[in-house]
Amino acid sequence: MSPRQSNETIQRLVEEQINLPSPPAIAAQILNTVQNEDSSLADLKKIISADPALTGKMLHIANSAFYSLPNKVTNITRAMSILGTNVIKNIALSFVIAKDLQGQQTACFDLELFWRRSVTTAVAAELVKKLTTIADDDIFVTALLQNLGILILALSKGEEYCTLLNTCRMGDDSALLLQLEQEKYQFNHQQLSYTLIRSWGLPESISEPMYYHREPEKAPEEIRQVARVLSTANLLSTIYHETETSEDVLLLQDKMEELFGLNTQQTQDLLNDVAQQSIDILTIFDIDPGQIKPYTQMLQEANEELGQLNFSYQQLVMALKESKEKAERFASELQKANKQLEELAFRDGLTNLYNHRYFQEILEKEIARARRYKKNLCLIIFDIDFFKKVNDNYGHPAGDQVLIALAKRLQAAVRPSDILARYGGEEFMLILPETEESGMKVFAERLRRCVAGITTKVNSFEIKVTISSGGVQFSPDLEGVTKQELIDTADRALFISKKKGRDRFTILHLPPNPDELK
Repeated sequence: MSPRQSNETIQRLVEEQINLPSPPAIAAQILNTVQNEDSSLADLKKIISADPALTGKMLHIANSAFYSLPNKVTNITRAMSILGTNVIKNIALSFVIAKDLQGQQTACFDLELFWRRSVTTAVAAELVKKLTTIADDDIFVTALLQNLGILILALSKGEEYCTLLNTCRMGDDSALLLQLEQEKYQFNHQQLSYTLIRSWGLPESISEPMYYHREPEKAPEEIRQVARVLSTANLLSTIYHETETSEDVLLLQDKMEELFGLNTQQTQDLLNDVAQQSIDILTIFDIDPGQIKPYTQMLQEANEELGQLNFSYQQLVMALKESKEKAERFASELQKANKQLEELAFRDGLTNLYNHRYFQEILEKEIARARRYKKNLCLIIFDIDFFKKVNDNYGHPAGDQVLIALAKRLQAAVRPSDILARYGGEEFMLILPETEESGMKVFAERLRRCVAGITTKVNSFEIKVTISSGGVQFSPDLEGVTKQELIDTADRALFISKKKGRDRFTILHLPPNPDELK
C-alpha cells in the first residue's frame, strides 16, 4: 500500500493523538506562491526579500563552499537564476521551518542535537546526490525534515516517547524504533513526518521519498534511489553525532559500494566533506556545530592518544595479568560470599541444621538421582519423646539447649553424604543416600542410643531425652512413588513407634503392608 492510499487512515490516527503544528507564516506564503500558477518568480523573490535575516542566510549559503559558485552572488534574483527557483525555494523553506521549530521546548529531548543531526543529514544527502546520477532539487529539504516525526512525537508525548528513543539509541536502531512506535501509537514517525508534510502542502517529490527513508527497499522503484540517499545520509549523520562509529563506518562503506558503486577512498572523502560542509551550514542555521570534525581528523586524534600511552608492551601485559588475577580473586570471593548466603538461607537459625525448605528441595533431587543411577534411598523421621514436658518443666530456653545439644551430637554421628534437617519443632528428617533397609536399621539404632546418651546441663538440672523414629526405603524400581508419599510413609512409621511405647524405630515399606500398620 502506497503512502497516498494509507494516508487517510494514518492521518485519522495521528489527529486523534497529536495536534499537528501549522507551517510558519513565511513558509505558507512560499508554498502558496510556488503552487499558484499565476504567481511569478518576482513574487517568490518579494517574499524572501521581505525578511532581511532570511535573505542574508540565503545569500550566505549560496556563496558557501556547499555550492561552490564561481562568482559571488549578491542578490536573490541572481541566486535564483544560478541555482534555480526550486533550490532557492527549498533552502528558504529549510531555514524558515527549522527556525520556527527550534523554539519548541521539551525537558527530556535534546532539541539542539536533533537539529544538528537534521542539518548534517541534509548536507550529507546533497553531497551523496552529487556523487550519483540522481537529479533531485528537493533532496536537501527532504533530508532536513525526514525525521520531523521524531520531534513532533517527543514534543507531544514527552517522557513516554523519550523512553522509546532511549531504548533505540536515540533512534539509530530504526527497525526497533518503528516497531515500538507502531505498537504504542498504531503509526510510526515516518508516517507522521509524511502526514505533517502533506498537511503543509509540500509536494509529493518531498513527502513520498521521506515516507520510505528508514526502509528504502520498500519504496516504489521510481523513488527508491532517492530513499536510499536519504537512508545513507541518516547513517552519515549518525557517524558524526554518536560515540560508537566504527561499525557504522564499515556499514557505510558497504552501502556506498553496493548502492552507488563508490570505493573506500570515495567514501572516506565523502565522510570528510560531510563534516566540513556541515560545520559551515550549521553556523548559517544558527546551530552550534558541537564537536563535529572530519573522520580523518578523528582517526588521527585517536592514533595520537594511543601514542601518548606511557606503558610499554611489557607493562601492559603485566597490568593485564594483574587485572585478570584481581578479577579472578574477586569472582572467587563473590562465589564464596554467595555460597555463604545460600547456606544461611537453607540453615535453621537455632540448630544450624538444614531447614524444612532445603529438605523439601534436596529430597526431590535425591529421589531423582536414585532413579537415574538405580540406587536405593532411605528416609528416617524422628522426634524427641515428651518434649513438651521439657519445655513445661524447665522452660523454653532449656528446651532450645536440648535441641542444640542434640543437633551437635547428631551432626558428628552422620556420614558426610547424609542430609540431616530440622523438619519443624522437635521433629527431624534424615536422608540416607545409597542405603539399604538393613543399613538403615543399624543406623537408626545407633542414632537412638546416641541421643539416649546425651545429657544437657541447664543451670542445676541435667536433662536427658529419647527419640522415636520411623523409616522407609525408596527403591528405583518403585514406579510413580512421589516425595510426599515417601514422607507420609516415614511419618506413619514414626506414629507406630510412638504408639508402641516410644524410644524405638519402626520401618514401613512401599507400598505399606496392612499388617505393618497394626
